[in-house]
Amino acid sequence: MKKLLVLAVAAAFATISNAAEPTDNEATEKDTGAQSAVWPAYFAICEWPDSPDIVGLRVTVPFSTRQESVTGIDLGLWGRCRDFEGIQLNVLRNDVKDTLGGFQFGIYNSVNRGDLCCIQAGLFNESNSFRGFQVGLINVTGDGEGLQVGFINRAETLHGFQVGLVNVIRDAEVPVLPIVNIGF
Repeated sequence: MKKLLVLAVAAAFATISNAAEPTDNEATEKDTGAQSAVWPAYFAICEWPDSPDIVGLRVTVPFSTRQESVTGIDLGLWGRCRDFEGIQLNVLRNDVKDTLGGFQFGIYNSVNRGDLCCIQAGLFNESNSFRGFQVGLINVTGDGEGLQVGFINRAETLHGFQVGLVNVIRDAEVPVLPIVNIGF
């Protein structure tokens, strides 16, 4: 019993002495006023002023909160964030503001100002630029490298293929072709 008491007191002193000295990361946070937290699982039930970055699983029911960065799996109805790496599987909409590395599956998928690398699959897919694969009824991109498969495919510039009923590559010599269009 005495040994246990001595160990408890030693642990308490170690905790107090470690808590008194800030680490380099904590000192930087105090200087800049920024907070960083990484959560392995997050349930987006209501909007919080400071939503943490997610590494792991985010469940977005009924809607998504505003995370800067999500890495992992995003499940629910409506998912949005600034940067995403992983799999977004939201029924209504997947919305990434800057960069996406991974997969988006839903009715409406968008990568607004940044780059898409990998796959978008849904009824309507849009991206500023992509390297990979878009499959859906309507696929829209600014600059693309890869494959678009859908009813209507549109790109400003494309280095790759479009397969669909209406295929538009605006900077191509023949900008509109049915069935297959190729951009170089």
